Amino acid sequence: MKDSMNRREFVSGARRLAFGAALLPLVPDAKPTPSAGKPLPGAVAGIRLVDSAISQTATDLSRAESPPFLFNHAARTYLFGSLIGKSLALKFDPETLYLACILHDLGLTSRFEGDLPFEIQGAEAAKDFLQKHGYPANQAAIVWDGIAMHASLIGHFKQPEVQLVGEGAGADVIAPDPAHISKANVEEVLAAFPRLHFKSAFVATCADVVRRHPGGAGRSFMRDIGERRVEGFHPKNICDLIDKSPFTE
Repeated sequence: MKDSMNRREFVSGARRLAFGAALLPLVPDAKPTPSAGKPLPGAVAGIRLVDSAISQTATDLSRAESPPFLFNHAARTYLFGSLIGKSLALKFDPETLYLACILHDLGLTSRFEGDLPFEIQGAEAAKDFLQKHGYPANQAAIVWDGIAMHASLIGHFKQPEVQLVGEGAGADVIAPDPAHISKANVEEVLAAFPRLHFKSAFVATCADVVRRHPGGAGRSFMRDIGERRVEGFHPKNICDLIDKSPFTE
């Protein structure tokens, strides 16, 4: 794929997004988070929020276990991922993508965090949830992949439902690519699901998980070797990319 997607920044920090002056202007938070139990909007930025029975149950789980800033991130991940998929004319199942997005950070919640890398911890929690609710095993496997690979470049080369979880998360954590998501759509998404100081809250939450579960910070052994054995190897840190993202906190 020729398009340079945000996943590459999200997972490797190899370079800054090449938007230059095209970066979207800062958009202030506009509304409080949707209250617990309040139905989600029917559609945002032209993207329908999936409202099947399993999706509603997954939404309830995500909202009950996640702090508001993290739940809103999960919802924005679906919306941004869907907008990217639409821009790229990808064919994907909205329900499968929605489930993977709305559950993709369960591994950062107090109920589901653990000693596995957080993305695998969350994928396992989502799999257990879907199995208990009788979701088809083949679709549950795609949800597992989408969550387990959302912080990995591997997902970029998988089917659209897997790819777009990482693309949506990268757009929300680092920056939306204006080639695929318009400023108007960004503003609509943020109005529906405000960021609630996402930058600082997200980094602090991740740090707390690593503090309690050092195994939650998984990464490639190649990076470990590079840092120990390759002079001048200084990979960019995700904290720097989050700090420089164009969103107002």
